[in-house]
Amino acid sequence: MTTISLDIQNRTCTGCNNCVVACPVNALELTVANPVTKKKTYNVLNGKAVVIDDEVCNGCGVCLEVCPQRAITLTTA
Repeated sequence: MTTISLDIQNRTCTGCNNCVVACPVNALELTVANPVTKKKTYNVLNGKAVVIDDEVCNGCGVCLEVCPQRAITLTTA
Protein backbone atom coordinates (compact mmCIF):
# COMPACT_ATOMS: atom_id res chain seq x y z
CA MET A 1 0.00 0.00 0.00
CA THR A 2 1.36 3.44 -0.97
CA THR A 3 1.32 6.17 1.65
CA ILE A 4 1.09 9.74 0.38
CA SER A 5 2.42 12.59 2.49
CA LEU A 6 1.74 16.18 1.49
CA ASP A 7 3.51 18.91 3.45
CA ILE A 8 3.04 22.66 3.21
CA GLN A 9 5.85 24.83 4.55
CA ASN A 10 4.07 27.36 6.75
CA ARG A 11 6.88 29.94 6.56
CA THR A 12 6.77 29.93 2.76
CA CYS A 13 3.05 29.51 2.02
CA THR A 14 1.26 32.81 1.41
CA GLY A 15 -2.27 31.39 1.32
CA CYS A 16 -2.72 32.31 -2.35
CA ASN A 17 -5.29 29.50 -2.79
CA ASN A 18 -3.78 28.24 -6.10
CA CYS A 19 -3.38 24.70 -4.74
CA VAL A 20 -6.96 24.60 -3.45
CA VAL A 21 -8.40 25.70 -6.80
CA ALA A 22 -6.19 23.34 -8.83
CA CYS A 23 -6.77 20.17 -6.77
CA PRO A 24 -8.85 17.80 -8.94
CA VAL A 25 -10.13 15.80 -5.95
CA ASN A 26 -10.81 18.70 -3.54
CA ALA A 27 -8.32 17.43 -0.96
CA LEU A 28 -7.24 20.94 0.06
CA GLU A 29 -9.12 23.73 1.76
CA LEU A 30 -8.07 27.24 2.76
CA THR A 31 -9.69 28.19 6.04
CA VAL A 32 -9.14 30.07 9.27
CA ALA A 33 -6.62 28.28 11.49
CA ASN A 34 -8.33 26.14 14.12
CA PRO A 35 -6.28 24.91 17.09
CA VAL A 36 -8.63 21.93 17.50
CA THR A 37 -7.62 20.48 14.10
CA LYS A 38 -3.95 21.40 14.44
CA LYS A 39 -2.96 17.92 13.29
CA LYS A 40 -4.15 18.64 9.74
CA THR A 41 -3.72 22.42 9.76
CA TYR A 42 -0.74 24.37 8.50
CA ASN A 43 -0.55 28.01 9.57
CA VAL A 44 -0.02 30.56 6.83
CA LEU A 45 -0.18 34.36 6.66
CA ASN A 46 -3.06 36.37 8.10
CA GLY A 47 -4.34 33.54 10.31
CA LYS A 48 -5.29 31.38 7.33
CA ALA A 49 -4.51 27.70 7.01
CA VAL A 50 -4.40 25.07 4.30
CA VAL A 51 -6.12 21.90 5.46
CA ILE A 52 -5.24 18.63 3.76
CA ASP A 53 -7.57 15.64 3.65
CA ASP A 54 -5.08 12.77 3.47
CA GLU A 55 -7.84 10.27 2.76
CA VAL A 56 -8.86 12.11 -0.42
CA CYS A 57 -5.43 13.18 -1.75
CA ASN A 58 -4.33 10.87 -4.57
CA GLY A 59 -0.78 12.22 -4.87
CA CYS A 60 -1.22 13.62 -8.38
CA GLY A 61 1.10 16.59 -7.67
CA VAL A 62 -1.00 19.27 -9.36
CA CYS A 63 -0.74 21.43 -6.23
CA LEU A 64 3.06 21.38 -6.46
CA GLU A 65 2.96 22.63 -10.04
CA VAL A 66 0.71 25.63 -9.28
CA CYS A 67 2.40 26.79 -6.08
CA PRO A 68 4.30 30.01 -6.90
CA GLN A 69 6.26 29.77 -3.62
CA ARG A 70 7.22 26.08 -4.01
CA ALA A 71 5.90 25.60 -0.49
CA ILE A 72 4.48 22.11 -1.05
CA THR A 73 6.33 18.81 -0.95
CA LEU A 74 4.89 15.40 -1.76
CA THR A 75 6.38 12.09 -0.78
CA THR A 76 5.20 8.54 -1.28
CA ALA A 77 6.30 5.45 0.61
